[in-house]
Amino acid sequence: MIEYLVLISCIGFLLFLLPGRHRKYTAITGWTFIVLALFTQLPEFFAENNFMYPVIAALSVPFLVITAKYLLAEDNRVMHLSRAAAVAFIIYAPFEYVPAFGDWLIAVVVGQVIWILDLLQFNVTNTDWNIIARNSFRVEIILGCTGIQSIAIMLGVAAAVPTTLKQKCYAFLIVAPTIYFLNLLRNAFVIIAYTSQMFPYYPEIASNGELGYESFFWAHNVIAELLALVCLVVIAYGLFTIIPRLGIFADDLYQLYYGEVKNAFLKTDDPSD
Repeated sequence: MIEYLVLISCIGFLLFLLPGRHRKYTAITGWTFIVLALFTQLPEFFAENNFMYPVIAALSVPFLVITAKYLLAEDNRVMHLSRAAAVAFIIYAPFEYVPAFGDWLIAVVVGQVIWILDLLQFNVTNTDWNIIARNSFRVEIILGCTGIQSIAIMLGVAAAVPTTLKQKCYAFLIVAPTIYFLNLLRNAFVIIAYTSQMFPYYPEIASNGELGYESFFWAHNVIAELLALVCLVVIAYGLFTIIPRLGIFADDLYQLYYGEVKNAFLKTDDPSD
């Protein structure tokens, strides 16, 4: 189900890139189906005790309402935001929908993560083409473990506003190699923490009934997610430095969405309504 929802979203954003009066409607389609895709994943997120994405899914509803409202008005801010999403999909789609590309990237990441673990003298076994194991604990490397989503999103953000060729090159160098390398370290950390059972704490919060899952939860769903968020903020700051218009665009978006949410709360609190 989710594959079809993401595919429809992808098609909507790609059609948005084509000139014409249809653009605002295809962008709304793209945003709507990506939000639906988030909600279809909620059972999986809850099963993994991953609470960050359910929060994102909840916040995506007011985001969608505000975005659709301003897309219908052809507001430049949300049009640029939709262009960022479209560019991100262009980068991500080949790896998601062409198995040869996706499997190749996963295999490369697996090999490089094992190489890093070997450097750290942390011996693991490659029990299958995309599975790394140690002490009877297995970690499967999937497309989401390659960093391609974050790379695509950040490069899409960089493309939200017009840039020079020099700025495009610098943006690529800041985003792609940095996120890719940090993601390799992230995978290595999660594998070490999980297979060594480094964080067997608070099973009432972290356990899903699977033996030793607590260490995976704290390493993958908490520590790695928070560090990734910090890294993305730092990378975003780097992008704002080399593309000043991007910082202005980010502030414009903040003012738009914050203003809409603020007005909604003020209207709710108004006793005259």
